[in-house]
Amino acid sequence: MSFDPLHLTRRHFFGKSALGIGSMALDSLLQRDSFGMQAPAMGGLPHFAPKAKRVIYLFMNGGPPHVDMFDYKPQMEAWRGKEIPEAIHGNKRVSTMTQGKPKVALPAFTGFKQHGKSGAWVCDFLPRTAEIVDDICFVKSMHTTQVNHAPAITFFMTGGEQPGRPSLGAWLSYGLGSEGEELPGFVVMTSRDKEASCGQLFYDFYWGNGFLPSKHQGVKFRGSGDPVLYISNPDGMSRPVRRALLDHLAEFNQIKQQDFNDPEISTRISQYEMAYKMQASVPELTDLSKEPQHILDMYGPDVKRQGSFAYNCLMARRLAERGVRFTQVMHAGWDHHRNLSTQFEIQCRDTDAPAAALVKDLKQRGLLEDTLVVWGGEFGRTPFIQGDPNNLKQLGRDHHPYVFTTWMAGAGIKPGHTHGESDDFAFNPAKDPVHVHDFQATLLHLLGIDHERFTYRFQGRDFRLTDVHGSVVKGVLA
Repeated sequence: MSFDPLHLTRRHFFGKSALGIGSMALDSLLQRDSFGMQAPAMGGLPHFAPKAKRVIYLFMNGGPPHVDMFDYKPQMEAWRGKEIPEAIHGNKRVSTMTQGKPKVALPAFTGFKQHGKSGAWVCDFLPRTAEIVDDICFVKSMHTTQVNHAPAITFFMTGGEQPGRPSLGAWLSYGLGSEGEELPGFVVMTSRDKEASCGQLFYDFYWGNGFLPSKHQGVKFRGSGDPVLYISNPDGMSRPVRRALLDHLAEFNQIKQQDFNDPEISTRISQYEMAYKMQASVPELTDLSKEPQHILDMYGPDVKRQGSFAYNCLMARRLAERGVRFTQVMHAGWDHHRNLSTQFEIQCRDTDAPAAALVKDLKQRGLLEDTLVVWGGEFGRTPFIQGDPNNLKQLGRDHHPYVFTTWMAGAGIKPGHTHGESDDFAFNPAKDPVHVHDFQATLLHLLGIDHERFTYRFQGRDFRLTDVHGSVVKGVLA
């Protein structure tokens, strides 16, 4: 089929005229090297030899309480029930729930012990994480700018505080592509605590493509039913019929692509093909019948419950084996404003074994050498009380962006190490502060990308994940 110029419509004429010069520019944009990057514009990716080939990001929505988990401050016990000095908190902005109220110190809710050769302090509710402290690097001086959940998560995931920019996984899909052809390069899975009492919402822009072509947005695997929507053929349609339908559809889309050079048409063509491949690859991916029982036991009792954090962690390992570039595992339930005494232990129990098992599993398979695992939330929780100090059942902590803890393990990361530290009240960084953009720059560095050179021109400006600042945190590098 070809276009007949004698039947040129007025709308088509103006559309072609407007897009003529732009189409030639777009052709150069779509010329990519073997890594899927704009070779002429960026000089090719990766910029240098990468330590990591892929990333698994375990994102803890809601703000895990660093004071209760990893940032042990025994000296705070002397301040229990007393107001933290104003010189420490400086009336910094917190949520409206505690703004202007006394900052009464609340020491760690659980006991702590040192573990491993590194002697890292870990709370008693995380026995499995305690077993891998010599494989991970704690960053105890993380800080951010946002005090509310959605903007803070968006900042971590996209480098901007408002929706609209590409997510981290989209940047990597755009820049590096995928190692495999049977699965997407960017996969997202979400879960909630079993009690479902303090979960945060999962917004699609946490894994969106922003202004990048939409083929780079995350593909969400669901927690029930078919892992991916519409992956099953409808009744009466066989696989050969589906193949023929896609071939004809691709022909029509290709004609439009030749006319308009619209990247979204290319996206439709490629995503239809990916969906067809996933009809075969996803059932194999989710078939756990060949997983040894001792591996399933390591991830915990919920490992076979689709949509649980344990199930998603095991899926993340299986996705890594199959070449998925970026796997984003988001777990909600850490928003403990008035239920710390009950929900904190539930969250630890749900996430401790699976996260530790993922690191152990990758390591024993030789995958940890080139896989980066990240664990962390959008901020921490306050070292002071939210609620009535005399009512332990209603005890909680507010949002705390000024210092908190995350950890990393695997490719290029210094194992058994702690970077940075907080002050005596776990309120502010005291040494080697790490900003969100520093963290993002470091992650890109491990993947062989110079964050200052990795840009995309949109609306007359060169955008990058780290916006206009950020430095690689060399202290966490092996």
